Amino acid sequence: MDLQLTGKTALVTGASRGIGLAVVSALAAEGVRVVAAARTITPELAATGAIGRTADLSTPDGPASLVEQALADVGDLDLLVNNVGGGDGGLVAGFADLTEDEWQRTFDLNFFSAVHTTRAALPSLLRRRGSIINISSIGARVPHSGPMPYTTAKAALTAFGKALAAEIGPQGVRVNTVSPGLTRTAMWEAADGHGAAMAEALGVPLDQLLAQLPAEAGMATGRFVEPAEVAALVAFLASPHAASTAGADHFVDGNAIKTA
Repeated sequence: MDLQLTGKTALVTGASRGIGLAVVSALAAEGVRVVAAARTITPELAATGAIGRTADLSTPDGPASLVEQALADVGDLDLLVNNVGGGDGGLVAGFADLTEDEWQRTFDLNFFSAVHTTRAALPSLLRRRGSIINISSIGARVPHSGPMPYTTAKAALTAFGKALAAEIGPQGVRVNTVSPGLTRTAMWEAADGHGAAMAEALGVPLDQLLAQLPAEAGMATGRFVEPAEVAALVAFLASPHAASTAGADHFVDGNAIKTA
């Protein structure tokens, strides 16, 4: 299917690896001129042909500075993908043991980064009648499934997308949310990620934990979601084929969530 995205412009955050890298690759393959933001421009990101820009979106000035750079690079934006997130590594403590700093850092990265980047990009998106896609998590619907600061920040992101869609939809900008389930990313596989911290807390090897998690999460597919599967949905939602799709939260979770 031709997604009719050739020549469109996009800004993708958290683009150095995982879902963000897959989104950049999918959009670039469809002919989109992509500005890809990350704290570090990895060789894999550079290989996509996207315009790599370093940014720390958890800082007060990071989002506005990034959007200014993106507009200088490609002109007005047709698409913003708020993908940056994480900060979950080591957050396996209970509520009483989570520090104020851990809460603030997690919300700054997973929620406020999207709010601030969206605010900076919105005038451009309104001019282009573009779209915004926020990458949340099914943890927003099952908050016990991950670290409390992370899943509650994602719940806020999902609610933000729903409210924003109602406000700016009449002005021509579509907003959608994509909520992956267990996805084969560094969050689960890295030695310093949440999966490793969980495995250590449970006293089991990481590979054993990863092998059993899909079944324990109720995933009918019996495996982790691949980043490219999430990216394919993002590309479709950005296309004219999804022109009437707005304000929705789309699960990519192997049927882990059994209710609407």
